[in-house]
Amino acid sequence: MTDQTNFSSRGIFVIALALVAAAAAAQTYPSKPVRLVSPYPPAGVNDLLARIIAPKLGEYLGQPVVVENRAGATGNIGADIVAHSPADGHTLLMGQAGNLSINISLMAKMPFDPVRDFAPITLVAATPNVLVVHPSLPVKSVKDLVALAKAKPGMINYATSGIGSPGHLAAELLNKSAGIKLVHIPYKGAAPALLDVVAGNAQLYFTSPASAMPFMPSGRLRMVAVASIKRSALLPDLPTVAEAGYPDFDVSSWWGVVAPAATPRDVVMRLHAEINRALALPETRARIAELGAEIVTSNTPEQFAAYIRTETVKWARLIREVGVKPE
Repeated sequence: MTDQTNFSSRGIFVIALALVAAAAAAQTYPSKPVRLVSPYPPAGVNDLLARIIAPKLGEYLGQPVVVENRAGATGNIGADIVAHSPADGHTLLMGQAGNLSINISLMAKMPFDPVRDFAPITLVAATPNVLVVHPSLPVKSVKDLVALAKAKPGMINYATSGIGSPGHLAAELLNKSAGIKLVHIPYKGAAPALLDVVAGNAQLYFTSPASAMPFMPSGRLRMVAVASIKRSALLPDLPTVAEAGYPDFDVSSWWGVVAPAATPRDVVMRLHAEINRALALPETRARIAELGAEIVTSNTPEQFAAYIRTETVKWARLIREVGVKPE
């Protein structure tokens, strides 16, 4: 037997051992509690979705699923932790448009690559952003807001969950489209941004219906418009920004679960099945609908990966158009 033959045989043996080990790992998964990292502060939509899914997912997996908030850097800190965790399915990320498709076009230096460093599992929910204002701001429509902003340039501010977030891009797109100057106030997450608008410390906010709806019955916030081309099925009476004369205005948010790259395929598919099983429950659907989000269950890991790539291209184009840069 030649040295080349010996080398080839050893190579085949090593590959076979690796495949056997991977199969064994998948069969025993999970062997310990699973971390579901929410890279934003508590009480934001990302956190709420993670906490809605975690109990049932843990029940189906046979191990507790613990939600861990690791906020900062517009979602990059928590995402980076997951990207560099062992690829064994025991550390997952509840990601969203920001850290999975926007930040890479906004930041000069990223600690991870959202396409290369993650194994997409499933898209969970999506929703168009809505424009909400504090009731002290005398506007009831986009046209009212534009007229007021032109009369008082630089005097109206808007909150966001961070630089480059969908809400930030939506407001800057409105600035550009309407020729106005709303002033940016970035926060370290969706919850603190929203609460400051509720308190009147900031005047308006492009956010998800999920965040805003609890404050609507009491009149602590006023919904003005939805930031999508078509009206939302969840809010059919709310006009779109497009209806105010900005036909291409479309800024939506979405959330999905990913694992570190190289996570075994069997583990990814197990997680995909169990997460979607949890999402299909009537009580889960009702809780997420109450937040104003729409569940997305008809997607495979490959479709979710393709969606992330498509979204990355879309947001890159929008960032160039509005000229958003780190502040």
